[in-house]
Amino acid sequence: MSPVSETVIWHDIECGQYDADMPLWRELAAAAQGPILDVGAGTGRVTLDLARRGHEVVALDIDPALLAELELRARAEHLNVRTVVADAGDFTLERRDFALVMAPMQTVHLLRPTGRRGFLRCARTHVAPGGHVAIAIVETMEPFDDQHDLPLPDHHLIDGTLYSSQPVALRDHGDSVVIERLRQIVTSSGQRRASDDVLRLDRVAIEQVEAEGRAAGLWVLPGRMIRQTENYVGTTAVMLRG
Repeated sequence: MSPVSETVIWHDIECGQYDADMPLWRELAAAAQGPILDVGAGTGRVTLDLARRGHEVVALDIDPALLAELELRARAEHLNVRTVVADAGDFTLERRDFALVMAPMQTVHLLRPTGRRGFLRCARTHVAPGGHVAIAIVETMEPFDDQHDLPLPDHHLIDGTLYSSQPVALRDHGDSVVIERLRQIVTSSGQRRASDDVLRLDRVAIEQVEAEGRAAGLWVLPGRMIRQTENYVGTTAVMLRG
């Protein structure tokens, strides 16, 4: 078996443990009468969970390494999953009958305004008539740095090597925020390696996404709340209909 790449490891450590949104995606998937498109699927946090419940899921992501890992996991469980390497802001798929198009977690915040509007146009093109588009939005992102109580690090032990990702700052840049993390690797022999990671997220208002959804030809529905947890802020799912 090939070793898992560090790209996959860090993605799973920093994103894979979040599950506060899963009840909503399961509920929407259960109500959907057809296939599901998971945009920004990564290694399959949501895709695999829904596929285990019998849903047909297409997983779309721009990172081929993450989707390759997702494929391995799906094949190991004989799940009904197909992967597509594509840009969330500009994609064209053969099928246009998705009962649910969803963009969980930080997906839309990673797109610039042009990419976000492109995603909404693509979602309108690919969702079935009467199907739903659900987009996770975080409106409240409070800055912090090492002068504050820092969030606990995310970590995972793999074959005797400890991987740890510590958020050290969230800095406000007006129309965006920047999350700074310290990533550390400690091997079983005590060797240590550290690196910095910086992630920029656009600030996005719910009303803005709803207006852009209307402009793309989608109907706006009441949003859904995703609960706050000890380690994660609350989220709103913007709900649109094709």
